[in-house]
Amino acid sequence: MQVQHRHHKNKGQFYIEIDGETKAEMTYSMAGEEKMIIDHTEVDAGLKGQGIGYKLVETAVQYARGKQIKILPLCPFANAVFKKKSEYHDVLYK
Repeated sequence: MQVQHRHHKNKGQFYIEIDGETKAEMTYSMAGEEKMIIDHTEVDAGLKGQGIGYKLVETAVQYARGKQIKILPLCPFANAVFKKKSEYHDVLYK
């Protein structure tokens, strides 16, 4: 399953689509040029327990590193992932 990305103006999403249907997504808003605010993560019940949510966060981290921006994880799931994964702290907005 490949994570895809959509970005329009100051909002975007990382998502997984299966048979034309979005089955997992993480949405964000940009606060200026250098800060991404992750506000929501959702994974279809049929995909739970497969690490899909972590994959969405990991993709956002890679994107942030590439764009040299910071992430503010307001979404409870994304926030929990950032607390567990110290290797993501380089992109964590403090």
